[in-house]
Amino acid sequence: MKNRKYPLGIQTFENIIKGQYVYVDKTALAYELANENKYCFLSRPRRFGKSLLVTTLQAYFEGRKELFGGLAMEKLETEWNEHPVIHLDISKGKFYDLTSLHATLNSMLAEYETKYSLNAEFSKAYNVRLQNIIEAAYAQTGKEVVVLIDEYDAPMHDSMKDKELQCQIRNIMRNFISPLKGEEKYLRFVFLTGISKFSQLSIFSELNNITNISMQDKYSAICGVSENELLSLFKDDIRDLAENNDMTYDEALAELKHHYDGYHFSGNGEDIYNPYSLFCTLDSNDFGDYWFSTGTPTFLIELLQEKHLDMLDLDDIIATADRFDTPTENITDPVPVLYQSGYLTIKGYNRKSKIFKLGFPNSEVKQGFSNSLFRYYAPDNMGDKDAEE
Repeated sequence: MKNRKYPLGIQTFENIIKGQYVYVDKTALAYELANENKYCFLSRPRRFGKSLLVTTLQAYFEGRKELFGGLAMEKLETEWNEHPVIHLDISKGKFYDLTSLHATLNSMLAEYETKYSLNAEFSKAYNVRLQNIIEAAYAQTGKEVVVLIDEYDAPMHDSMKDKELQCQIRNIMRNFISPLKGEEKYLRFVFLTGISKFSQLSIFSELNNITNISMQDKYSAICGVSENELLSLFKDDIRDLAENNDMTYDEALAELKHHYDGYHFSGNGEDIYNPYSLFCTLDSNDFGDYWFSTGTPTFLIELLQEKHLDMLDLDDIIATADRFDTPTENITDPVPVLYQSGYLTIKGYNRKSKIFKLGFPNSEVKQGFSNSLFRYYAPDNMGDKDAEE
């Protein structure tokens, strides 16, 4: 079974397809997303496949039919029109000061200014430069432009501990994306991803025509691996995992479910496994806390401490939909941040009252937070806390 290659650390659709890595076909949902909407936003936790979805959409809009052989998209799309695509990955930088933000935005815009024979005038405001790029792409190709912005909220998360810096960054990002609404006549599709919902960061005040698909049932499985996908595509992998751990197939499946299942991104959406942890386990034949160990929840632990909440007692939270829309610049409730970051998930939903029940998705997250809390608070481990920060 180990001739199958799992896309660990590989987030680009083209590289996964050309490298013949395991790919769970999400192209039917990508097609629906691209053809039923014009302005969209998707919130998902880190390492859940947002960047893979963005690059899948990029390949689709660039008309790269050859990459979709054997996938649902091949049958769904009949025209394969090619559009100019502006793909801006904000996660390329670390944003602990304004210099880093300016350098990242300048570099990304300069790349497209060069592509469309524009002068990279760094003295101009970012919104003007983005507007010029969109209009030049449209004028030179005669085709409507696609704008894909991945991890748009990375600068705000990196600056969370410095309120003054975050305010400055928020204003810069608001200015940066402001042309997207005004340039509508030149645009075919606009898609933004991030961890936090757009309403929380208050940078979309001008972009009020965007549809937030994050909690829509039909897109609940657009990222991650659904239970149906696991059972239909990975039976041999699970058998291999079971054999290497002296388990039966059913025991291995139950252990996967216990460790990595349990994510729900809408009231009545599909049951989702953490794709990163799942692939790491199938690749190594070893159960571990893979997703949790790749990120540091220090800012969340500090937030819980500030609000006098016990993380290990957050397994039965009741929330209405509007609880997820509190402004990030004035956090009084850590629950929305915990949910959007993947540390809590929807465990139940009453459609009539529109009330959600939240809790830990699985043992990986609950145990990971327990270990992090111990390291954070234990006096003999203060060096670990400093290292995390």
